[in-house]
Amino acid sequence: MTGNAPASATGTSLAPVVLAGPTASGKSAVALELAAIANGEIVSVDSMQVYRGLDVGTAKPSAAERDRIPHHLVDVVGLTESFDAARFVALANEAIVSIQSRGRLPILCGGTGLYFNVWLNGLGTAPAPDPALRAELEAMPLAALLDELARRDSVTFDEIDVENRRRVVRAVEVIRITDKPFSQMRAAWPERAPALAGRSFGIERPRPELVARIDRRVDAMFASGLVEETQRLLGQGLAENRTAMQAIGYRQVAEHLRGERGLRDTVELVKVRTRQFAKRQGTWFRGQLDLHWIETPSGEAPEITTRRIQGLLQPLEAAVAQKNPVASE
Repeated sequence: MTGNAPASATGTSLAPVVLAGPTASGKSAVALELAAIANGEIVSVDSMQVYRGLDVGTAKPSAAERDRIPHHLVDVVGLTESFDAARFVALANEAIVSIQSRGRLPILCGGTGLYFNVWLNGLGTAPAPDPALRAELEAMPLAALLDELARRDSVTFDEIDVENRRRVVRAVEVIRITDKPFSQMRAAWPERAPALAGRSFGIERPRPELVARIDRRVDAMFASGLVEETQRLLGQGLAENRTAMQAIGYRQVAEHLRGERGLRDTVELVKVRTRQFAKRQGTWFRGQLDLHWIETPSGEAPEITTRRIQGLLQPLEAAVAQKNPVASE
């Protein structure tokens, strides 16, 4: 393997399996089924599920699901703590080695593309933050930052979440430090990560169905208390955590609680932002990771999708075991 992804010392059957895809595509349900039938444990690749308290708005696995299947990198830090890609890599590798040591299968499941990429390929060549420059940029209006980004790096401007101020600031910061487009820093990574060939899958849905699933999920989040959860978390420091505050849903509900828009409009805005995010995720995964995409027909149960993935994994494992019988014992 390349990059930071650890290889299994006990045979291909215990090498990690990757399940990626857009939000609401159904990858978490498939990961649960695969873990249940393949003696696996799940490593969450989600930049928001690491925060304790961000439960409803991140579709965090339920207590029952976590009792059924061990989950790692969920509820790792509090809202007043920081968490970044480098820490994710360290904790993910630690979890993977621990899972493999118990003779179980690590399943990396999530939708945070940056975390997948740094785990596979390293942190890239982007420079370290410059505190003075960062402070200057954070004091600028978002519109001015976006104008500079559009002029100096149209590729990143077209891909970035324009409401995610933290990411916009970082992109402009890198451009100013290096005098090169931020997209060139990312291009230093392999264009399509070669690690885990044959064991990396993307879950996809027809666009109309994905949109409908997103809408149902957002409605369910609000029905399950997203507004109340956000209000409680704001009292615990959510607004001061620049990373967590960028999570879709919490940001819009916080604006609603400040009186910026009504609840109905907030629900619709969260749906729109989530659809946009899912589209960016799909584009990113196809461009950066070498995934075997699993087209999931409307109404297909997670158990069926999982069996299809198993059917793709088993010939690969059998072939490797035949070449290396010692490793398979």
